[in-house]
Amino acid sequence: MGYLGAAQAVKKVHQKFNMSNQQTQQLIGVDAFSWKKWDACTHCGLCLPTCPTYRELGLETDSPRGRLYLMGSAFKAEDATPLSEEWSEYIYRCLDCRACETACPSGVHFGELLEQARAIYEQNAPRSAMYRFWTNLVFKQILPNKERLDLIFELMWLYQRLGIRWLVQKVGILKLMGQLGQMESLLPKIPPPQLKYTIRDITPAVGETRYRVGFIPGCIMNQVFTETNVATIRVLAENGCEVVTPRNQTCCGALHLHNGVRDIASTLAKQNIDAFEAEHLDAVIINSAGCGATLKEYEALLENDATYAEKARSFSHKMRDISEFLAEIEMIPPTGEIEKRVTYDEPCHLLHGQSVKEQPRKVLQAIPGLELIELTESEWCCGSAGIYNITQPELSQEILERKMAHIAETDADIVATGNPGCLLQIQLGIQKHGLQMKAIHPVNLLDYAYRGIAPEEFMPEQ
Repeated sequence: MGYLGAAQAVKKVHQKFNMSNQQTQQLIGVDAFSWKKWDACTHCGLCLPTCPTYRELGLETDSPRGRLYLMGSAFKAEDATPLSEEWSEYIYRCLDCRACETACPSGVHFGELLEQARAIYEQNAPRSAMYRFWTNLVFKQILPNKERLDLIFELMWLYQRLGIRWLVQKVGILKLMGQLGQMESLLPKIPPPQLKYTIRDITPAVGETRYRVGFIPGCIMNQVFTETNVATIRVLAENGCEVVTPRNQTCCGALHLHNGVRDIASTLAKQNIDAFEAEHLDAVIINSAGCGATLKEYEALLENDATYAEKARSFSHKMRDISEFLAEIEMIPPTGEIEKRVTYDEPCHLLHGQSVKEQPRKVLQAIPGLELIELTESEWCCGSAGIYNITQPELSQEILERKMAHIAETDADIVATGNPGCLLQIQLGIQKHGLQMKAIHPVNLLDYAYRGIAPEEFMPEQ
């Protein structure tokens, strides 16, 4: 379908939305929409083959340019009609994987426009009391509050430690819980709570101090993948870095932005900028791809804030993914061997959101004995996409199946990937398909090599 035909199809859909609601009103928040960036789209369609939802569903409205057209047809109207729930389905069905940005010859910042569109929808659309309750609980009361997160995950640890999870799975309670049961299946083994308290405010370098860097442990990352955070700090210290981990930092706001809660995301961004501003750092390190993409875009998030625009620009320019930073410096080569077949899956927000591609491979190739196997469609989304596997479980699983078919072809021992959601999603796929492998963050493998830990000590029981 050419663009003109596609535009007519999308326009008919939007007209249907308008016909369902005759009352008109001026949409709140449209004045902040980035029209100049929106107008950069030339409707060429080169994004279509890279879009997972378009490939799965075949609908123009589920493609990047179709969604851009929907944004324009809703926001440009002089007296915009209230946005419908059907309109939002297309906007929220996007994975925000940003593969279209890599493919786009015009440099359209689709992810930024999508997040703005969702924020406009949340400011204008009527939401149920239950939806508002959960949004307030998750995005305002839990994610930004470290103490509440600690309590929740300590209870989850007890739930697993005391064997309650085994009992719940054995008697089939999860099947009766519907989507909540599916969410529980994504829950990995929670590490001991005391491990995260070993992360100090300042960790000295091993030997000569070459760099002074900040570290962002994240919110969910620090609860579920604490070992990866501890490993990241050890690897940085091993490479001559004094690591500063300010206690007054908070959630990066990535999940907030993905779900249209832009005001809270801005507040969290300012708190993080303040936490690191006085530390005089060479770089600020993150090991979570989704968080890293958001942290690097604080500059865009706060560009109209008179007080924080310049601070945000400085902060964003210092942000580095752990693999990106290690590739920039003269990394000390590890000596411990890991004689395993490893394939690397590229997190969307690392490849498409941060343009970090070869650096993780460089880190993995530095490990003696490791055989790196290229993964077919390593750049294709696994279907995790923040909380997409919770909000769109069926489509998420369809997208994961495509990924798992290629992973199975590698016959690897380990799937290395640098994002918590991807690790959980791929590990779920591994278990579902009965594959004899495990998903591990690349920095964990590097840490094992530095410490000389034999592969058998960290591989899962088969």
